Amino acid sequence: MKRTTIKDLSKYLSLSTSTISRALLNDENVHPDTRKRVLEAAEKFNYRPNSTALNLRYGKSKSIGFVVPEMITPFSAKVLQGVQDILYPLGYKVMILQSDENPMRERENLLLLETFNVDGIILNLCHETINEGLYKEIMQRGTPLVFFDRIPAKSLDVSRVIVDDHIKASLMVEHLVSIGCRRVAHIMGPATVRNSVERAKGHKRILTKHGIFDSELVVKTGGTMFEDGKMAVKKLFDKNIEFDGIFAFTDTLAIGAMNHLLEAGVKVPGEVAIASFSGTELSVNVFPQLTSVEQPLVSMGEAAAELVLEKIKDSNAESKNVVLNAELIYRASTLTKKSST
Repeated sequence: MKRTTIKDLSKYLSLSTSTISRALLNDENVHPDTRKRVLEAAEKFNYRPNSTALNLRYGKSKSIGFVVPEMITPFSAKVLQGVQDILYPLGYKVMILQSDENPMRERENLLLLETFNVDGIILNLCHETINEGLYKEIMQRGTPLVFFDRIPAKSLDVSRVIVDDHIKASLMVEHLVSIGCRRVAHIMGPATVRNSVERAKGHKRILTKHGIFDSELVVKTGGTMFEDGKMAVKKLFDKNIEFDGIFAFTDTLAIGAMNHLLEAGVKVPGEVAIASFSGTELSVNVFPQLTSVEQPLVSMGEAAAELVLEKIKDSNAESKNVVLNAELIYRASTLTKKSST
């Protein structure tokens, strides 16, 4: 059955489309009898307003863009849950786009969201600098941006939601040292994102403090998924680099590394202790369960949503830097006491 439109109601009632629209919006300037006729006809023909068209007419789409590097792991899904918890009760819808760790695809996604006239964009970037110019252009055109987890350079005036990556990474590496690890490898994330660099700095700082830092133990990866973690361990094996601990940029990297170790007959944590950063459900759905820095992902999404609403309400609102607390959760992958060497 064909969908009833305002034009159909206009023809049936012999009223202008503008009068129909105003009546449907309960405009006080429309005579009560006219409004009653319009509402009765709308019910008779099962008319449903095109909310997108109405919102665009009044300058708002009631939609928010959500752009992330991936939606494969629970990380982004948990943040999205927090975003939706805040926005859905207010009538906002969230448009989800994935950049696949590709700055060009991220760029396409951002421009696409502009064509849909979104009221704001919440973004977890995949490269710190490549799209910085576009971020500025989008904001200058009136669409606020809020970043979480991976953030742009400090020079960009935007609101951000993060955890203290450097401090929490330092504390986790300190934990590995405290259980006896002396050769702690770091599986680093992309060097083009700030939190990857901050976590690597935390790793280096603690090992340098103890006089056991070795640059050969830092393994750079091209990505953040399971296979990347596996390949990182393979590189260490191929170079005959000894290690008794691993601190990984993400849960996925840590799990990929752990799986490869177990397949090779290496005991975890007996021979190699493993810890990570992220703290998604993945860390408790593997064996042994993974020690991890757990970020408050739902709270991160809620904070990002609140910040984007502030910017929508007042484009001149001050940008904020929200730093949330992350917890170190110790699980079986590091709980066996190792003997110091």
